[in-house]
Amino acid sequence: MQLGMVGLGRMGSNMTRRLIRGGHQLVVSDLSSEAVKKLAGEGASGSVSLLDLVGKLKPPRAAWVMVPAGDPTEQTVQQLAQHMQSGDVIIDGGNSYFKDDVRRAKQSKEKGIHYVDVGTSGGVWGLERGYCMMIGGPKEAVQRLDPVFQTLAPGKGQIPRTPGRDKLGGTAEEGYIHCGPSGSGHFVKMVHNGIEYGMMQAYAEGFDIFKNAVSKDLPQELRYDLNLPDIAEVWRRGSVVSSWLLDLTAMALTESPTLSAYEGFVQDSGEGRWTIQAALEEAVPADVLTAALYVRFRSRQQHTFAEKMLSAMRQKFGGHVEADAAQKSA
Repeated sequence: MQLGMVGLGRMGSNMTRRLIRGGHQLVVSDLSSEAVKKLAGEGASGSVSLLDLVGKLKPPRAAWVMVPAGDPTEQTVQQLAQHMQSGDVIIDGGNSYFKDDVRRAKQSKEKGIHYVDVGTSGGVWGLERGYCMMIGGPKEAVQRLDPVFQTLAPGKGQIPRTPGRDKLGGTAEEGYIHCGPSGSGHFVKMVHNGIEYGMMQAYAEGFDIFKNAVSKDLPQELRYDLNLPDIAEVWRRGSVVSSWLLDLTAMALTESPTLSAYEGFVQDSGEGRWTIQAALEEAVPADVLTAALYVRFRSRQQHTFAEKMLSAMRQKFGGHVEADAAQKSA
């Protein structure tokens, strides 16, 4: 099907490529004319403005917004809504706050425009691996976009089937689900990222304990000079704590056992804070997730090996560059 893609950053450009490979027709837009030109050379149709992009889409139109959360997304959605018509669909695939989705969905509905929010996980690896998607919005709009979701999703792959899953149906096994009304997709992705913080922190602290097992403060007979890359690698094979995050950890440690390329300055992208806020509003204790968020705050003042581990994992799965490193290279 035909789709407009607004925002050609790391994920937007790779999602465009995956969709083109899947036989879809893409009209692309970005503040960078070079980014548009590059994707046009790979099979997309370029546009010089949002108005131009909308004009090149056939009704009922669908435009996917993949720009930074906050003001950039707000402005892009509002501008698209000015040019689009009843029956068209605006998809926000970034990391927007779910309450903003609810507000924008109401505004769009007044014009007859459908608003769909898609929590998207996959990072810089999504082009080949596919993207896990958590979708919120009107059922009719989500169903119409199903060919797009099918192409972007990882599919069943080699993951063993959960016992009894064959009786449940749905698209979860394909790597995407319709969570519910507008806002629910980003709500589920928000908590997903909060959990991600906790998982990353657990790995980071564990490997920090390994690194310091050779401390001079310990009795000589209790000191262990451990091979961290080997520990990460062996855990990947049959361990109950194996995961894709551990795969990426093993990769980072193999490249640099001391993680010397990382300062340990760990950013938080917003979802962790929003997850804790949701827990407060629901009166749900979230001890681990809250502590993991606070560690990221602390990392901007002092850096431990655990924080270097967090930086390494973020760089591996999402291409995130430390603020300190980015400033040094500027």
